[in-house]
Amino acid sequence: MMLNSSEKFPTPDATEHFVEQINEQLSQGIFDAENSQLLEGMVEALADKRGLVRLSLVEAFGKIGQPGVPFLVEALTHHSNPVVRRSSAKALAKIRQPDTISHLIGAMVKDEDTVVRSSAAGALAGIGSAALPALLEVIAGEYPEPVKGQATWAIARAGVEAVEPLHLALKSDKTDIRLAALEGIAKIAEEHGDELSQNAILSVLQDDDLEVRLEAIASLSRFPSQVALPKLIPLLEDDNLEVVQRAILALGKLGEPEVLPILQAKLAEKREGIAQFVKIAISQLKCR
Repeated sequence: MMLNSSEKFPTPDATEHFVEQINEQLSQGIFDAENSQLLEGMVEALADKRGLVRLSLVEAFGKIGQPGVPFLVEALTHHSNPVVRRSSAKALAKIRQPDTISHLIGAMVKDEDTVVRSSAAGALAGIGSAALPALLEVIAGEYPEPVKGQATWAIARAGVEAVEPLHLALKSDKTDIRLAALEGIAKIAEEHGDELSQNAILSVLQDDDLEVRLEAIASLSRFPSQVALPKLIPLLEDDNLEVVQRAILALGKLGEPEVLPILQAKLAEKREGIAQFVKIAISQLKCR
């Protein structure tokens, strides 16, 4: 069993001196990564109330790498102090080991501390495509919406190497999985100008599920205007009011002045539920 941090480090100065020693050993290349007592002490020091001290230890664990993983996993899973669990997840995010995925998933879905859950999601995002199957299982499972939201956030930040598994997930028969995959693909398309990802999103503009269609429409605001405008403008005449509303908002976010006359013309429509969305979109355009 680990010592309580108060027993290991009776004063803040003692913790600070310990951290200084760790960093000095790392800089000189003499850190003993086989010293379990030293690594346990580093974990307990993560309880320090000072953010800079914890950050220094997280960075140190990132340099140590694999030898620190078992101690961080143990702390993430069982430590009574949420501050230690939070920092352990952040340290695991620096190391990015796929063999920590199941433990990080466990923390994301079960931990009672919201910061621990978000830190675990951040670590899973950093691991990237290797974490996608486990994250998609969360999306498909019987979990609270906040937990699924964390998983979706992590999926959206899995990086460009996740593009192929995300494209496969976009073909799932489960709406929640398609929505999560859509978010990830949209971010890749936005950040990397990936034509394959853009085409994947365009392909679900006619999805059978309205919610998926609406999210695909919203994501067009993150595309180059030459791609987005030919798809958004025809949607202004769609029979479904929600589709029209979402297209109007996407045009506003896209920020192209050339659509201003088109939006202004929509103000004259008598259809209920249109004018207020057009006004929002126009105000966005005029603020650019």
